[in-house]
Amino acid sequence: RSSSYCSIIAVATTIMTRTVFTATAILIGQSLSSCAAFSPAASTSSFSFALNDAVNTPVEPPLNPLLSQIKPSKTVEVFSLVKQMEAEGETVTSLCVGEPDFAPPKCVLDAATAAMIGGQTRYTAVTGTADLRKAIAEDLKSRKGVEYNPVTEIVVGNGAKQCVYQGLLAACGAGDEVIVPAPYWPSYPEMALLVGASPVILETSVDDGYLINPDALDKCLEEHPKAKVLMLCNPSNPTGGVHSTELLTQIAKVLEKYPNVVILADEIYERLVYTDDGQCTSFASLPGMFSRTITINGFSKSHAMTGFRLGYLAAPERFAKATSVLQGQITSCASSVSQAAGVSALNEVDDSWLENNVVIMKEKRDYVLQELAKMDGVSVSVPPNGAFYVLPDVSKYYNGDDTQLCLDLLKEKKLALVPGESFGAPGTVRISYATSMEELETAMTKLREFLESL
Repeated sequence: RSSSYCSIIAVATTIMTRTVFTATAILIGQSLSSCAAFSPAASTSSFSFALNDAVNTPVEPPLNPLLSQIKPSKTVEVFSLVKQMEAEGETVTSLCVGEPDFAPPKCVLDAATAAMIGGQTRYTAVTGTADLRKAIAEDLKSRKGVEYNPVTEIVVGNGAKQCVYQGLLAACGAGDEVIVPAPYWPSYPEMALLVGASPVILETSVDDGYLINPDALDKCLEEHPKAKVLMLCNPSNPTGGVHSTELLTQIAKVLEKYPNVVILADEIYERLVYTDDGQCTSFASLPGMFSRTITINGFSKSHAMTGFRLGYLAAPERFAKATSVLQGQITSCASSVSQAAGVSALNEVDDSWLENNVVIMKEKRDYVLQELAKMDGVSVSVPPNGAFYVLPDVSKYYNGDDTQLCLDLLKEKKLALVPGESFGAPGTVRISYATSMEELETAMTKLREFLESL
C-alpha cells in the first residue's frame, strides 16, 4: 500500500509541475507577444513547447573554471595531428617531438624483461625502490658533485614532467608568482597556473643565445616581490642553450638577494652537451644554492626511455617529503618494471654508449645548422650547445606568423614542426633533430622547397 501511495504522489507531483511550467510559459508568451521586440505571431503553445524542450534537455555539469586558463600543448597537438594523418595513410616527416630515435641500451631492456619474469610487478614505495634511489644518489654525487640522502631526498616519479609539476605544487601556490625565462617549455607557465600561481615571463635575447641575463633577472625579481620560484631549464628546451658555470654563478649571486625564491632546475638534457668539456653544472652544486634548489632529471632523453615514464626529483628533505605526499595522492609509485630498468641504466650502461650518442647528435645538429644557413630569410644567431633542438628565426615569412607557416608546411609538404609562439618565441619554429639523418635530409629539403615557393 505504501508503494501505491508513493506512486500516486509521484504522478500528482509530475502533473502539478508540468501544469505550473505550462501556465508560466503561457503567461510569459502572452507578455512577449505584446512586446514590439517579438513577432505578434509567436504563439503561447510554441513557446510552451520550446520551454518543454529546454526543461527536458539534460544540463551538463560545468567544468573546473581553471581549465579556461590552461592552453593545450602545441607539441602534443601537432604530434596528434601527425599520428592522425599517418593513420589515414599519409607519410609525414616529423621533427616536432623531443624523442631520441635510438633504442635504449640492451641491458636496460633485459632488466625490464627480467623484472617482469621475476615478479617485480607490484607496487613499490611511493618514492621509488631503494635500489633506484640509491643509484640516483650515487650518480648525482659522482657526476654532479651534489650529495643527497637516498632515503629522504630522492623521489622517483612517472616521468620528469610529473616531478616538475609536483615540485611547483610544493614550492608555491595561490597569489605567488613563478619566473619563467622565455623561450620556455610550454608546460611551465601552464603548470604555474595549475598550482594557482601567476607566471611572469622573463624575456631573453637571441643575441645572448636566449640565456638568462643576470641583470634582467635582478630587475625582474625586484619588480615581482611575490615571486616564489625561478624555472631554470638547462640545457634549454626549446633553444638548446647551455648556461655555463660562470653564468650560473652570476645567476646564483643575484638570487642571494632574494632568499625566498626556490630554483626549480630542470636538468633533463644534461647528458646531451656539445661544448668542449661536455659538462653541464648542476645548479644545486653552487655555493648556497643546495638548500633552495629542486633538481629534476630522468631517463627519457639520456637513455631513450621515453615510454618507460621514469623521472626523479632530488631536493632537501622538506621539499622531497612534500612532493612524496603529493605523489601519494596523485599517482603513487612509478612503474616497478621501469624502475628496475632505471637501476640498470645507471649501474650497467657504460659512459661510452652515452658519449657516442652525443657525438651522433652533434653531427645531426651541425647538419641542420649547415642546411638552415643556406636558406634565405632563416637565421640562428647562436648555435645551440645542448639538448637536440634548434630554434631558427623565420619571421621574414608570413609576417612572423609562425603558426600559419607550420600549418601550411604540414599541409603542403607533410613536414611537421612546432610554432615558436607556443614557446614564447614568436617568429621562430622549433626543430627537433633527434631523428635519423635520412629523415633530417628529407625534412631540410622539404623546408627549403617550401620557403623558396613563397
